[in-house]
Amino acid sequence: MKKIVLPLSLMVPMLVFSQSKKRDTATKVTDIEEVVFQKKVTGRTNDITAVKISAKDAQNVASISGGIEGIIKTLPYVNSNTELSSQYMVRGGNYDENLIYINDIEIYRPFLIRNSQQEGMSIINPDMVSTVNFSAGGFEARYGDKMSSALNIYYREPEKFELSGEASLIGGRLTTGLASKNKKLTALFSGRYRNTNLVLNTLKEDTDFNPTYWDFQTYLNYHISPKFSLSFIGYYSKNDYEMVPKERSVTFGSLQQPITVNIGYGGREEDMYKNMMGTFSMNYKPSDKWRFTLDSFSYQNREKEYYSIASSYELQTFDPVSGDPITSYDVGGQIEHARNDLFVRTYGTQFKTRFSPNVNTDIEVGFKFEKENLKDLTNEWKLVDSAGYSLPRPIDDPRFGDPGDLDLLYRISGNNHIEPTRLSAYAQYSQKFFWGASKVFVNVGARVANWSFNKETIFSPRFQFAIKPDWDSDMLFKVSGGVYYQSPFYKEIKDLDGNFNSNIKSQRSLQLILANDYEFFMYDRPFKLTTEAYYKKMDNLIPYYMDNVRIRYSGQNNASGYAYGIDARLFGEFVPGVDSWLSASYARVFENIDGRGNIPRPTDQRFRFAMFYQDYMPKFPSMRVNLTLTYAMGLPNGAPVFTDPYQYQKTLPSYKRVDLGLSKVFIDRKDNKKTYGFWGNFDELILGVQVFNAFNINNTVANQWITDYNSNLMYPVPVRLTGRFFNVKLEFKIK
Repeated sequence: MKKIVLPLSLMVPMLVFSQSKKRDTATKVTDIEEVVFQKKVTGRTNDITAVKISAKDAQNVASISGGIEGIIKTLPYVNSNTELSSQYMVRGGNYDENLIYINDIEIYRPFLIRNSQQEGMSIINPDMVSTVNFSAGGFEARYGDKMSSALNIYYREPEKFELSGEASLIGGRLTTGLASKNKKLTALFSGRYRNTNLVLNTLKEDTDFNPTYWDFQTYLNYHISPKFSLSFIGYYSKNDYEMVPKERSVTFGSLQQPITVNIGYGGREEDMYKNMMGTFSMNYKPSDKWRFTLDSFSYQNREKEYYSIASSYELQTFDPVSGDPITSYDVGGQIEHARNDLFVRTYGTQFKTRFSPNVNTDIEVGFKFEKENLKDLTNEWKLVDSAGYSLPRPIDDPRFGDPGDLDLLYRISGNNHIEPTRLSAYAQYSQKFFWGASKVFVNVGARVANWSFNKETIFSPRFQFAIKPDWDSDMLFKVSGGVYYQSPFYKEIKDLDGNFNSNIKSQRSLQLILANDYEFFMYDRPFKLTTEAYYKKMDNLIPYYMDNVRIRYSGQNNASGYAYGIDARLFGEFVPGVDSWLSASYARVFENIDGRGNIPRPTDQRFRFAMFYQDYMPKFPSMRVNLTLTYAMGLPNGAPVFTDPYQYQKTLPSYKRVDLGLSKVFIDRKDNKKTYGFWGNFDELILGVQVFNAFNINNTVANQWITDYNSNLMYPVPVRLTGRFFNVKLEFKIK
């Protein structure tokens, strides 16, 4: 017998499930005319690294941050330590390293958001989604220049009139779909509103919150002929965040030395984030072999971040046995002030063509022109005072009463305005063929880009290879990788003084990913085990500070690094008829700043486990439940801005959370049950209860650093996340 040698990451799933029930191969058919790895549907992709996510599952998931991102966070290679944010980290990357597309148009998130409480709804509306493709690395050349992941969403076209909506304690939505009789004209409109005040009240602090978020989206299609069509996507959103803090008390430290900080506040914060986008597309398909697409797009972002908050604090220790106060370490205060304004406008056009000489071959070419307009006004500072002395301040001898200078802890000030041009192009070739009795898929391509601001041209070759051996076991082996750049934009070019650095370069990542898909039957139900191992070598890195969910870059390419890890996901019908999955991963990421040695980056994940589970009552299938569970080891707590990251290497507590969704389906046309009278107008009617943070676990998203003047120590005071919250929602769909 011929010996087959496999990598360790591929042996594990084979050993674990080697005793599982084998599929009957007696009726297996080999078609040498055509090799099909996937169905041809809306949003067709040749990317073997992409994971398809059910839009229905995304709507069902119990998540505060949003449906699509909420379910993405249960994948093994995705990490997030806050439920209030729709942002996520992938394989050691940060929030800014992820591409997001809607109908192949790149989407931008707000830039000035620093706190997960300020985030509203994701731009992605789950009610409008038809297809979700997500790649955690090694993605194909048609996607842009980011180092971590690519999420591509395709919106759907309604087939008839529809009206659906949702109402809950934290907001609601209303979606209308229209289609002409011949389906030449289709239109989809959706509006959403959300106010998370009730959720934020579980933070156990005396603060007045008034966060209001709303948006409106539309997707229009006009099919002039079977070969030629026009489409338009419009988006407008406005998020307002008002906060008036009053007081806060937090206990931290250890059992032997518990420390309590009591903080009193004065002042307020008022932020505004307004986003608009419009995309007009023309699609021409003269034959089955050719497809041409021309997109014109415009995006505008207007953000204001205004706050002036004074706080006074007292650090105190208590006897661990009696609970009596022992020592007051320090009393002091600080003032934080910001008047930050940002205006971002990008507009341009992109042209793409696909040539398919046969069903197994695709050749794609694309070109993109983009004009950018960035106006940044920054005025931000922080004053720290302890026992009457501002910090930092040299004090020779306080007995002489020399008041000294009133120095700020830091000040960021900038007045920047640039209007650069960005050009990019890509070409890729995809081929499916037989190698003996094995099916093989190859995708090779490259992209090139130039940015006029830093006069840099980057070249990014990428490849993907997959082979499906003719074995009794249903196995697929994959390898992908290439050179991936993080093309700089607003955040990366802004240094800690508030100025734009025109000498900044793109960060670079050399990636290699090995993967195995094993499909099998267990208990007569289909399952799929995916195992992936990866390694990234990075250079020209820009060190950054994690300020809650805000990334503050140093503005200098003075670091290098590497990342590695292994991911596993078991997907299948744990309960007949519905999909669930388990995810586990171990990942590390390090950086070396100015040659001082390797230290964990602020996104160093380590071990993580997640689960998305769906079930129903066998005798009452209209009673349904879904559960999301997450356990993630704590991220590095991050150094305070303007401090040495090599001196802050502790980690936050582990992130643990369980969200539960319970629902009762009163009407579902798929059940073929007739309804009469008023209820006969409904296609769907569901009443649900969501339990966020079901076990009321106190998670920590970041630390607020408070200085003890007597010892010059900085104490990390935990910034807690939300507690248990019960939400009631009603969903309906009218035919």
